[in-house]
Amino acid sequence: MDHTLPAPELQAWISRLLQAAGSAVTEADTVAANLVLANLSGHDSHGVGMVPRYVDAVLEGGLVPNAAARITSDIGTLLALDGQRGYGQVVGEQAMQLAMARARQHGSCIMTLAQAHHLGRIGHFAEMAAAQGLVALHFVNVQSRPVVAPWGGADGRFGTNPCCIGIPLAGRPPFLLDFATSRVAQGKMRVAYNKGEQVAPGTLIDQHGRPTNDPGVVVVPQSNGLLGALLTFGEYKGFGMAMACELLGGALSGSGTWHRPSDPAVKAVVNGMLAILIDPARLGTQEVFEQEACAFADWVQAGPVAPGFDAVQIAGDPERRAREQRQKSGITIDAQTWQELQDAGTKVGLAAAR
Repeated sequence: MDHTLPAPELQAWISRLLQAAGSAVTEADTVAANLVLANLSGHDSHGVGMVPRYVDAVLEGGLVPNAAARITSDIGTLLALDGQRGYGQVVGEQAMQLAMARARQHGSCIMTLAQAHHLGRIGHFAEMAAAQGLVALHFVNVQSRPVVAPWGGADGRFGTNPCCIGIPLAGRPPFLLDFATSRVAQGKMRVAYNKGEQVAPGTLIDQHGRPTNDPGVVVVPQSNGLLGALLTFGEYKGFGMAMACELLGGALSGSGTWHRPSDPAVKAVVNGMLAILIDPARLGTQEVFEQEACAFADWVQAGPVAPGFDAVQIAGDPERRAREQRQKSGITIDAQTWQELQDAGTKVGLAAAR
């Protein structure tokens, strides 16, 4: 049976679960708020359904509760940090706060964050920057299991490696482009599998490299113990972007890249991130930037609407609409995910939620 809860109630329960897993109250509240915001934004793949994996990662030692981001190099406009396998939602915010302060001081900041546990929805960090009038670019790699096949390849060789660009728009919500370089996020396959749904053609290959619509091939080992793989968006173009994210987010940050056999038993998800922040005011283009950015957004959205669409939306609009709707209607958790959350609570001694 599916469960629908108001966001505050779900957030409070997730915080208690994370506290039972070893997090201090402040950390648990931060992570829970971030996850619930992802659900509210329509991205259940990055929401509370990740908590069972987080709990397993804590128990295996791959995720370290209450760890903080540590500065490893600092020359003002260049900043390198080590997340020390802490919750990405926490060390990511810490890294962004430092980088945003430097961007306001110097006009720009290039920041790397290595060895962060799962950062979650990268758009959250771009929203933080846009709220301060900063442009933000993020390139992230994912080390957990190679779930995405290269263009022309027949098995997984790297992660979903997201890219995100946030651009403030004067007097209105920001342009917020946040996407996995796989055609869909791995977490969306978990959600589809838990709901018993098939996925769109051209999304997956099975363990033999053949096209399939079954999300289970990348969620649970198949009969021969192997797993299938996601495909990149845009064929070779998405593959090129995925490699760029691996090289920039993983290699350049010092966090590492994927080049080894996977162990499905390991639950930790390690991210490396390169972030570039720019202050248009310090660049000297603030006025024309605001005018031209808004004029272009207006131009794009003023055109005729194609059949089958309600409006021309820009990046960030779908998430904002989802938040408005789900704040009113609540967040629905499918039965399988709900049971996984209950089981995660049991592992750390938390009584089952009703």
